[in-house]
Amino acid sequence: MRLLRPGLLLAASILALAVSGCRDSRNGTTVLRFWAMGREGEVVRELLPRFEANNPDVRVDVQQIPWSAAHEKLLTAFVGGSVPDVAQLGNTWVAEFAALKALAPLDGRVAESAAVHASDHFAGIWQTNVITGTLYGIPWYVDTRVMFYRRDLLAEAGFPTPPQTWSQWRTALEAVTTRGGEGHYGVLLPLNEWTQPVILGLQRGATLLRDDDTRGDFSSDAFACAFTFYLDLFRDGLAPPVANNEVANLYQEFARGVFAMYVSGPWNLGEFRRRLPADLQDVWATAPLPVPDDQADSGLPGVSLAGGSSLVVFRRSSHQDASWRLIEFLSQPEQQAEFSRLTGDLPAHRAAWEDSTLADDPRARAFRIQLENVTATPKIPEWEQIANRVWVAVEQAVRGAATEKQALADLDTDVDRMLAKRRWLRDHAGPPKVDKTGEDGP
Repeated sequence: MRLLRPGLLLAASILALAVSGCRDSRNGTTVLRFWAMGREGEVVRELLPRFEANNPDVRVDVQQIPWSAAHEKLLTAFVGGSVPDVAQLGNTWVAEFAALKALAPLDGRVAESAAVHASDHFAGIWQTNVITGTLYGIPWYVDTRVMFYRRDLLAEAGFPTPPQTWSQWRTALEAVTTRGGEGHYGVLLPLNEWTQPVILGLQRGATLLRDDDTRGDFSSDAFACAFTFYLDLFRDGLAPPVANNEVANLYQEFARGVFAMYVSGPWNLGEFRRRLPADLQDVWATAPLPVPDDQADSGLPGVSLAGGSSLVVFRRSSHQDASWRLIEFLSQPEQQAEFSRLTGDLPAHRAAWEDSTLADDPRARAFRIQLENVTATPKIPEWEQIANRVWVAVEQAVRGAATEKQALADLDTDVDRMLAKRRWLRDHAGPPKVDKTGEDGP
């Protein structure tokens, strides 16, 4: 065998180290590449010394990626064969990367784990990571939508407690709007947000898509009923017909009483504390979403969205065992509670909610209740594109550019076009290929 020249030998060694990307040749330590987004990528570093102390054979190299660049960077890494070992994925991205065969299945890991159990997590959040029956991610932190409201304005209008059903909500909005007078509204529902009409549709049992998620189903009776309820809030002057960019300052307008309710997520817990004046800190609160009247006996709030981020292992990682150990560590209740204190994110593990920071916070309690009734949007890669089209249809109907029926029909037409490739693949799918590991091939 011909010996390599010294320069080529050095180059080959560097290339081998780059390809493996994970083992320090000096001490045999496994180096895990962990990609995390935004502030979470910064804060998680504070937890890792404990993991490394308990796992001296592993060092974690965290790369912090801005959310604005994360999706493209992950796709580029996948195409280029340079994915990390472990990554944070937004729940709505899991389906896309699972479809690319980029993620390692985790069912077997969970079955053998003493630290990660489905029952320790909120069922609706856990299900966002289950794609066609296979688990690909473990919830890291959770997100959903609840009602932020002015207790004082509702009480003055005759509602000392927040509404729990659609009819109560409608009546409360009417009372608050009437009492506030011209220029005042019961609720702010920004026209360029798709979440509110979709939540209402889900509460009525709408599936949003049909035919194995290959066609739009927004013209269905269930979604049309919810859409009528939503549009009536604008038609009857209970919500201002404005987009987010038409509201000068959300927090100032809420403080002025221009609107008394607002559907939003956990990030606004900190924003409301920071941005509202001191004399209003005791009068704003949160509540789970109202439920349709025919579901009032369920004991649950109206369904809301299942969101947040999960931890995944990439299929190409050569350090699957060490990657799973890191996920188990970050899933422990004590780490979840500490991560929540550092970031303000809501923990995915139920036991972490017993930490006093959350247990003693009545505004966080509404999220804890709501998380018992959340559901995922359709788990297909095209969902985000579809979601953006939803608010366009909503705005057209609210502003009178299309009738209610026409807006939904046009929305279905647009969605059908977006899903044309999905229908073709369904109709032309052959028997699955099997790779050498026995898993379905790409």
